[in-house]
Amino acid sequence: MDGVLLLNKPIGMTSHDCVMKIRKMFKTKKVGHTGTLDPDVSGVLPICIGKATKIVEFLTAERKTYEGEVTLGVATTTEDASGEVVAERKIERPLTRKEILSALEKLTGEIEQIPPMYSAIKVNGKKLYEYARAGIEIERPKRKVTVYELELLDNREQFVGETISFRFRVTCSKGTYVRTLAVMIGEQLGYPAHMSDLIRTASGSFTLEQCVTFEQIEQKMNENAHQDLLLSIEQALSHLPKYEISDKVAEKVKNGAVLPAPSTFQEKMLVVNAHHEALALYIPHPTKPNYIKPLKVF
Repeated sequence: MDGVLLLNKPIGMTSHDCVMKIRKMFKTKKVGHTGTLDPDVSGVLPICIGKATKIVEFLTAERKTYEGEVTLGVATTTEDASGEVVAERKIERPLTRKEILSALEKLTGEIEQIPPMYSAIKVNGKKLYEYARAGIEIERPKRKVTVYELELLDNREQFVGETISFRFRVTCSKGTYVRTLAVMIGEQLGYPAHMSDLIRTASGSFTLEQCVTFEQIEQKMNENAHQDLLLSIEQALSHLPKYEISDKVAEKVKNGAVLPAPSTFQEKMLVVNAHHEALALYIPHPTKPNYIKPLKVF
């Protein structure tokens, strides 16, 4: 069983939980996910199985899209709905659409984020959530991320209430903490805030509409048709340019051969055989001009 399974991750499971469950279902240890989703978050989680585990790094580097909800007036330890309340402030006046749009605009482009204490970022060899669980607050390194689009999904002109919630859509770079972005939106508007709901709707070129649930996987298992659920390596890497080779050269590729670079070669190309099956990923040779070498052989 080799390929990429597009899972619609349910709320309440960690990404690791999903990997463990799929290992049991597909009866293989070679399973890996392509980017952690918090337990409170549902949506697109590409999972690589068998030989496809070799391409995990090429799927995690993609931009991602989320639809979420910010709640103003309440801040939590984890920056999402599962944390303990650490700050509250009643919203005493209506907020205008213009104010919210202005806040979103200020957070579009390259921004700096401080990772939340409840995250898997390592500082001095320990994960931040391990410090947090021990009640230790430590200095966290800032990181630059890119918010490509940040859109308000609410048509109200005025937002009224002691707490205010509104939905948004964000397309962002790898490494962006969307719950921290929700807190930053609150800071722009002058209120404590947290992310009260989040779903990942796209990861790279993969969309929620393509994903399957655990229930659908089980149904396919019962029909002995679970191979139908997997995208092939070449389908999963469809965003990369392809270089088709003959069967004779294919044997050399399987053994990691260095090849003359074709005139059409780009920075990274997927080498496929005459049947369009992925054989390897090739890159320019670092010391031999006009030659290419394998980065990954499948």
